Amino acid sequence: MMSDSVKIKTIGVMTSGGDAPGMNPFIRAVVRRASVDNIRVLGVEGGYEGLIHGRFKEMGIREVGGILQRGGTILQTARSQEFKEAAGQREAVRQINNAGMDALVVAGGDGSLAGAQKLVQKGIPVVGVPASIDNDIYGTDMCIGVDTALNTIVDAIDKLRDTASSHNRAFLVETMGRESGYLAVQAGIVTGAELVLIPEIHTPPKEVAVAIEEAYRRGKTHAIVVVAEGYKPHTAELGAMIDAMDIGFTTRVTILGHVQRGGKPTAFDRLIATRFGVKAVEFLLEGKSNIMAGLVGREIQPIPIDEVISNKKVLSKDYIDMARILAR
Repeated sequence: MMSDSVKIKTIGVMTSGGDAPGMNPFIRAVVRRASVDNIRVLGVEGGYEGLIHGRFKEMGIREVGGILQRGGTILQTARSQEFKEAAGQREAVRQINNAGMDALVVAGGDGSLAGAQKLVQKGIPVVGVPASIDNDIYGTDMCIGVDTALNTIVDAIDKLRDTASSHNRAFLVETMGRESGYLAVQAGIVTGAELVLIPEIHTPPKEVAVAIEEAYRRGKTHAIVVVAEGYKPHTAELGAMIDAMDIGFTTRVTILGHVQRGGKPTAFDRLIATRFGVKAVEFLLEGKSNIMAGLVGREIQPIPIDEVISNKKVLSKDYIDMARILAR
């Protein structure tokens, strides 16, 4: 923890890992809140790779004008193999010190927060902010980008349902999420999917085929199966296996892919990103660092970064049960 007597004059702001809708409102909030206390802000371009190579730029009110509605991140982001090595971490610390940064604010997923912990261990005060459409970060109820991604998925499934009904088809729709089924479960609930497949619960392909066939026998004109990308077998392979079982419906596979990462952030994502950005600066002003700003209930709380990266977020059983019950 930083001492209350430490005067913050310059902070760095960085987006890292996969981009998430809302990263730009986060950047804007950091810069604007810092300006109230005459704190200089340096934007780090290109995540940890940019940190290693000293790609910094001054960020003032003008630099963050008109970015609230933009997807992606104006600072850009990248995954850095070099930063995983001790030499890369030492160079990043050297660049931070040379630039006169008193602290760093980092928005990203679990890998980005693990990188932040490496800096903490080398004496750099850091505040992390959870930004991941997967919503798989421990210590926060919600991450930047989740709501926008979910709305993109829902819109896609609603449109696929129209064509599925017209052609008596079963659509297997793959969502992102890595090893987390959060997006798939939420999307399944709010779109009325016939089945949701997630890595947390193994559902054999035969059971998937039976569920689709039962929907056909009940007179349904279509079936929607939402598949989290971490489910095994992979969606395309699953589709081929089901097609070979003669279930009544013709099977089609739609992989939504990176379209889920893009687009204008929703009002919710703009608001939560703004709250995270403002609170990150205020935590530093209060002498708090080496923490992540986490949404707990309705409040943003400081969560130790080492606690965040040492624990795995578990998907709520209530949501899993709800998706199963409502799909009947």
